[in-house]
Amino acid sequence: MPQTTTHLKQLATVMVPVTDQDRAIDYYVDRLGFEKRTDVRFGEGDGERWVEVGLPDAETTIALVPERGEWVVGRMTGVSLTTGAIDATHGQLREAGVDVDVEVMRIDGPPPPMFWFRDLDGNQLLIVEA
Repeated sequence: MPQTTTHLKQLATVMVPVTDQDRAIDYYVDRLGFEKRTDVRFGEGDGERWVEVGLPDAETTIALVPERGEWVVGRMTGVSLTTGAIDATHGQLREAGVDVDVEVMRIDGPPPPMFWFRDLDGNQLLIVEA
């Protein structure tokens, strides 16, 4: 393994902007199967909250941050999740009312089957079969 000059260990949290943190928590927990990991207030008087959700048994979390400045909803997040059962996951999410692609994308060659979904704010995330 190559030597590095940093002491970085893992990807901890990715941030996804949302218009309503409570609504986003309900969506990620109830429809996508995440669990709420952190929900703490900070700052002085303005009601700022740091909210994180994560998949059971996963270390990396998604921070649901308020939309402001450069944090704009409705964009490609660059976040991808994995599943061992792409068709079943696609069907479960569709039945739960998640805005998923019409069908699972299958490309000849090495790319695995995958599909995009959009959260309540139009943020796009990818699900790939592992």
